[in-house]
Amino acid sequence: MNPFTQFIAKYHHQKEKSLQSFEEMDFYNDTCTTMKADGDSYRLNAWVNIAVTILIRNIARADFVVERGGNVLVSGPLYNLFRRPNKGLSRYDLWKETAGWWFLEGEAFWYFGSDYSGGIPDEIIILDPRRMRCEDRIDSHGIEQKTIRRWFYQTDLEVIPLLQDELIHFRDWNPWNPDRGINPLVAQALELEQDFYANKANSQLLKHNAVPMGILKTDQAIRPEEADALERRWESKYGAVRANRKIAVLGKGTSFEPLSFTPEVVKLFELKRWNVYTILAKYGIPPRVANIADKTTSLSGKDTGEQHAAFWKYTLVPLLRQFESILESQFFVRFGLRETGVFNLQDIPELQKSEDEQSGRDIAEINAGLKTINDVLRERGKDTKPWGDVWYRPKNMTPTTGKGGADEVS
Repeated sequence: MNPFTQFIAKYHHQKEKSLQSFEEMDFYNDTCTTMKADGDSYRLNAWVNIAVTILIRNIARADFVVERGGNVLVSGPLYNLFRRPNKGLSRYDLWKETAGWWFLEGEAFWYFGSDYSGGIPDEIIILDPRRMRCEDRIDSHGIEQKTIRRWFYQTDLEVIPLLQDELIHFRDWNPWNPDRGINPLVAQALELEQDFYANKANSQLLKHNAVPMGILKTDQAIRPEEADALERRWESKYGAVRANRKIAVLGKGTSFEPLSFTPEVVKLFELKRWNVYTILAKYGIPPRVANIADKTTSLSGKDTGEQHAAFWKYTLVPLLRQFESILESQFFVRFGLRETGVFNLQDIPELQKSEDEQSGRDIAEINAGLKTINDVLRERGKDTKPWGDVWYRPKNMTPTTGKGGADEVS
């Protein structure tokens, strides 16, 4: 059977099997395990690897700072903690690895270390979410609200119990398990499976040359030994290595007929193209950000710049704000700190143009009396000015009547 025919048959069999397993799955059987897609997609799928790499590389460009009263800290325990989370982890790797687990598993864990005894931690260690399990949830005072008692981390040698107070848990919303995150690719399981078997079929085809480039046809009956001799003669003269600029001389009644792709193979390539866009769409990555260009994607600099700006505005910035919110509740508020942590986006070129345009609109609205300076500062989350609620009319503005004449201004 042709390798591509085998792939199509196997795909339909696996699809029916996956749908049956999906219908029989009990999502609530293990409340302390996150829902996962089959296999290690980051290792097995090139476009998952590319997409996650693009995301974490860009997130690391946003500098995380600790502020108090609008002033950025440049010293102290909090500054040192986020500047050097631990001896083997830089401040950039802290967010790259946190975001990496988020995009692969839908959650990430920060551990304060084995020497932690309370208060502001001295170090942050990133744990593998795949090794995390939690103790069965228990009723709190006999009511329906449930809480996690403790976590367990499975190493290669032992199981380590961890308390809630020793962890920060970044997790995306999971409708099947409120205690764990959810693999963002769980709904793309079939697409990832299709890509895997398609790549495997292509590799086998190239490795074993399973499909000939063409066939020699003759209207004469030939014996097996004659066919073998004709094949050897053809390969010696017109094989792949010696075929450059050769003239084929065929015997009487013999013709060469090249083979083209079957409709199944063409559909396979279209399927792979669809899967690429599905993965990029799931991760919120515009095609030009991933260096993909086709008939529907412009190559102009303006279009590319707009897609890079949209990538930051609608994919990365919302995620960074979510990280800030999680840290606010699980770190700064937990320890009763007056400080807060934010990502500084002022040095991101992709956002600079939109910020300049917004500033221009704010100035125009202030001049027109639609806003005050404090209105703008509140919208930006900045401290207001004592004089910012007063509107200062530009000197070149003159009030007029409905008839077009100027009124006196006292």
